[in-house]
Amino acid sequence: MQIIQSIQNRIYTIRGERVMLDKDLALLYETETKFLNLSVKRNSKRFPPDFMFQLTKEAYEGLRFEIETLEQNNNLRLQIETSSWGGSRYLPYAFTEQGVAMLSGILNSD
Repeated sequence: MQIIQSIQNRIYTIRGERVMLDKDLALLYETETKFLNLSVKRNSKRFPPDFMFQLTKEAYEGLRFEIETLEQNNNLRLQIETSSWGGSRYLPYAFTEQGVAMLSGILNSD
């Protein structure tokens, strides 16, 4: 049950879409974000704009603020339990439900 809650806490609404970020998906698939994004880049034709998009700097900062505020107000540790928000040189990618399904197929194939 706690795993389901942890996953649900990593689903965000951005641009009117329910999405998961590359960093959170990498944790779920037990891989590095760099490897996940490299796999996506190698299969870019399988990821049209309705499957994934890169966050803008403004959207990324707003999301960070929203999550930090939720954690402070509600003490929801699972919300950002293992997410790393600092130190990245690149803006994160957001994957829609279809993108997550495509990503699963790519990461689980040879």
